[in-house]
Amino acid sequence: MFNAEEIKKMNNQSMGEEIANSISHGIGALLAIAGTVVAIVYACLHGDARSIVSASLYGAGLIILYMASTLYHSISNLKAKRVFRILDHCSIYILIFSSYIPVSLSLMRGTAGWVLFGINAGCTVLGVTLTAINMKKFHKLAMVLYLLMGWSIVFLGLPTLISLPKTAIWLLLLGGLCYTGGIAFFAMKKPKYMHSIWHLFVLAGSILQYFAFLFYALPYPR
Repeated sequence: MFNAEEIKKMNNQSMGEEIANSISHGIGALLAIAGTVVAIVYACLHGDARSIVSASLYGAGLIILYMASTLYHSISNLKAKRVFRILDHCSIYILIFSSYIPVSLSLMRGTAGWVLFGINAGCTVLGVTLTAINMKKFHKLAMVLYLLMGWSIVFLGLPTLISLPKTAIWLLLLGGLCYTGGIAFFAMKKPKYMHSIWHLFVLAGSILQYFAFLFYALPYPR
């Protein structure tokens, strides 16, 4: 049976907030599925094997995040909700890592790209492991890892970024700022609907960076 009070105690979200959370990332899940199909087809037409692999893994990361989030916020069974809460937080690492795959494997295509890939893969394994062990205990460390992973491109791939067209740079930058700015709302518990605002920031960041990857990272040769 649905128990709104017990669910609110678990994640500090009212039923109205959970409905908003479910709808926002439910839309994201549908967009992620459609966007993945488009990206794979586009990579087949305009890229090579690396482009296709990059599009597939990036799309999988988007789908995992938005599906995990939607299920977590929409499920009323408390035991299942606890499990999906952990998966929801783990999927943030997966999305960040998958977002680097088109950049590291398809766009950079060199030693620096593999280093970027390896660092973010390692951070993802670390973050997912710690979250699965004790999500509350490692919450602050998670915030640090999100930011380090999100902006590691600046330290390891700056020459590649600078060489991109201005439109691509702006799409990536604005997407990164949406993700980063959203973390502030993610960390806040009050007033109400802060988590829903975080969802909108994540959705905006995903859309902006999706088009950057689609048109500027997946096509090969350039």
